[in-house]
Amino acid sequence: MADFPNEIRINPAVMNKLILGGVGVVLVGMGLMSSFYKVNPGEHAIVLTMGRYIGKPITEEGLKFNWPFGIDRVTKVNIAEVRPAVFGFDKATGRPRTTAHRETSQIVTGDLNIASVEWSTQYRVDKAYEYLFKVRSAVETFRDMNEAVMREVVGDRTINEVLTVGRTEIQQEVKEKLQALADQYELGIRLTQVILKDVNPPVSVKQSWNDVNQAQQEKSSMINKAEAEKNMIIPKAKGEAERTIEDARGYAIERENNAQGDADLFKQVFSAYQKAPEVTRKRIYLETIGKVLATQQRDDGKGGFVVEQGPRKIIMDEDAKGMLPLLNLNQGAK
Repeated sequence: MADFPNEIRINPAVMNKLILGGVGVVLVGMGLMSSFYKVNPGEHAIVLTMGRYIGKPITEEGLKFNWPFGIDRVTKVNIAEVRPAVFGFDKATGRPRTTAHRETSQIVTGDLNIASVEWSTQYRVDKAYEYLFKVRSAVETFRDMNEAVMREVVGDRTINEVLTVGRTEIQQEVKEKLQALADQYELGIRLTQVILKDVNPPVSVKQSWNDVNQAQQEKSSMINKAEAEKNMIIPKAKGEAERTIEDARGYAIERENNAQGDADLFKQVFSAYQKAPEVTRKRIYLETIGKVLATQQRDDGKGGFVVEQGPRKIIMDEDAKGMLPLLNLNQGAK
């Protein structure tokens, strides 16, 4: 073999040491890199040692140590994020996605009608370990629970309740039952809100339903108008009736008082008559003549006459002749 003047000769033993040293440095670097992890705000970390969960979830944020080279495996879960689960529509477009999703939203009501119910359930992870390891797939299990509970709650109500006045009650009842079911199966999920996005009859009968709903609204409007008129007319009629009754009572009291006064006056006159019959007869006679002659007539210049009333003084001569007595009170004395 020829020798080259510039040839560099490397000792094989030294080369092996260099290779081993390089590998060692790489391993140490990899070990250091895999020995630390960071828990961000709003996160919990679950550490599995040799595939087994030991201890408690790491809830404090910051840089943490774990055994390298896969001895410890760390899974971080965001527990602050509110996650939506939508049913019957696409979250991005707000429209039904596929035929399967449309069928999911078709729910039979308690009166055997069909309602198209689109809703969204908002939740967050409450217990990281249960969410990751208690069930095979917490998200899919939670979706199945949503559909089951919604069908149960809607199935207990009529179509009118579902489409109109029962929306708030449905949302609250679904939330309560769904949370109880999630706790029972240890999903580690905490519900924040159940929202009924859109509730309608099926598309094939929607127009007919709208017509019926409009007719019911017109009926309610007419009933309310009639009730308003009734509330206005009846109190007025009652007021008029009460006023008439009060007028009648007043008139009756007045007549009674007048009659009592006339009776008292008659008693007084009769008492005076018993004491002085002749004087009383003459006084009554003169009072009667005064009342009769108090009315006078005069010509109005147009072929008619005017009746004038007013008090007049009557002067009579005892020797007057040709007068017709209006009331002969002396007839009984003869």
